[in-house]
Amino acid sequence: MPYFIYKIGPLNILQKQGVAQSFREAKAAVNALRRELDPASGVTVKMIFADNELAAEDLLSQPRELDPTLAGDDY
Repeated sequence: MPYFIYKIGPLNILQKQGVAQSFREAKAAVNALRRELDPASGVTVKMIFADNELAAEDLLSQPRELDPTLAGDDY
């Protein structure tokens, strides 16, 4: 399965930046893209391991659930 690389802009708009066959290659590409970003732009770069492009976009579009063990007051 390949690694898909996406820029995620405001309103969670996904822009595919590329595909890598290995983790090392994907991480290098993501780090290069992140160095080029303006921190104030609100754009993030993420990679996702998925069967195909549709599955990758579906996974990136789903909101992540909060881990119940991390929520609540700190003691």
